[in-house]
Amino acid sequence: MPAKKSSAVNRSFKVADQIQRDLTELIARELKDPRVGMVTLQAVEVTPDYAHAKVFFSVLTGEPQATEQALNQAAGFLRNGLFKRLHIHTVPTLHFHFDRTTERAADMSALIAKAVADRAKDED
Repeated sequence: MPAKKSSAVNRSFKVADQIQRDLTELIARELKDPRVGMVTLQAVEVTPDYAHAKVFFSVLTGEPQATEQALNQAAGFLRNGLFKRLHIHTVPTLHFHFDRTTERAADMSALIAKAVADRAKDED
C-alpha cells in the first residue's frame, strides 16, 4: 500500500513540473500583456485532486503586484493553453503568487556580509 501512495506523490510532482515547463513557454510566447515582463516560474504546487495549482514566480523587471494581477487575470487563458498541452483529465485552476525567496536571500546575504565586515573591523 505505501508504494501506491509514493507513486501518487511522484505523479503529482511530475504533473507540477510539466505544468511549470508548459506555463513558462506559454507566458513567454503567447501571453501579450505588457504588465508581464521577464517572469521566472520558481515552483508549482498542485493539490492532490489536481483542482488547483499555486504558481510561484519572481520578476526580473517590472512591478511584482502588477505582474501578479496580470497573471491571475490571464489564468483562464493560460489554463486553456495547458489543457491543449497536458494529457490529464483535470487541468488545475491556476493561482499566481509572487515569490519573495530571492529577495529574502539577497537581504540575508547582505546582513551576513555586513556582520563579517563588522567583525573584521573589530578584530583589527
